[in-house]
Amino acid sequence: MKQLNRIDSQPAFLLSATPWRETSLLAELYSRDYGRVTVVARSARKRQSELRGVLVPFVPVQVAWYGREELKTLHRAEWLGGWPQPQGKALLSGLYVNELVQKLTAREDPQPALYEALRQVMRALCSEPNHAAALRRFEWALLTLSGYAPDLRHDSDGRPVEAARQYWLRPEHAVLPLEQRRALPAHEIQSGVAACGEVLMQLDSGEFADAAALQQARQITRLLLDSRLPEGIKSRQVLQQIQAFR
Repeated sequence: MKQLNRIDSQPAFLLSATPWRETSLLAELYSRDYGRVTVVARSARKRQSELRGVLVPFVPVQVAWYGREELKTLHRAEWLGGWPQPQGKALLSGLYVNELVQKLTAREDPQPALYEALRQVMRALCSEPNHAAALRRFEWALLTLSGYAPDLRHDSDGRPVEAARQYWLRPEHAVLPLEQRRALPAHEIQSGVAACGEVLMQLDSGEFADAAALQQARQITRLLLDSRLPEGIKSRQVLQQIQAFR
C-alpha cells in the first residue's frame, strides 16, 4: 500500500469552493509553503461538519491535507482569525484578488513571498476603509513574482529611471523613454501607457504620494494584467456593472 503524503499545520487562504458530489466541497487553497493546492473537503456541506464555519475566504486558516495525486483530501482546518470579513466594495476586491491568484499562479508552485503579499492585502481589505494602495502593492507583487513585471528602476537603454522624465510602458517590454515612442510600430503605440518616472519609483517601492499617483499606477498594473488575461476578470466586470447603475 502506498504511503500518503501528509501535510500538517500549513497556513493558507481559501481562494474558491464549489459543491462536490452530495455533501463535499472542492476547495482551491493558496498555502504558504506549497502554493496553490486543490483539496476535497469531505462532508463539509453537512450542517454538523466542523469545516462548515471554518472554510471561509479572505481570512487565514491553518490546514492539513494528505494525498499523492493532484487532488488532495483536506484532513483538518482551523480558523486563525485576525480580522473580520470584508463588506461591500472590499468584498468584490477580495474576490478580484483571489481570481488573480487562481489565474496567474501555477499549481503547487510554492512562493512564500506571494502568500505574505496575499496576507497583507486581505488584512487591508478587511480592516482599512481605503485599500487602493494595498491593491496596487499586491498587483505589482503578483506581476513581479510571476515574471510579468518590467524593471522599473532602469529604462530600455539601461539608464536609471528619472523622477521628472516621462516613460512608455508596454507588456513584455522594457520601460521606454517617452520621446522614443514615435519610432515604435503603430500597434505598440496603441497598446501602451505613459507614466512619469516618479510614479514608476512609487510603484516599485509600494509607497504612493497621492490619488493621482495611485490612478496612474492602476493604469500600469491593469495594462500588464490584462495582457496576461485576455478573457478578462469576472469579479472586475461585476464591480463595473454595479458602478454603472449607481
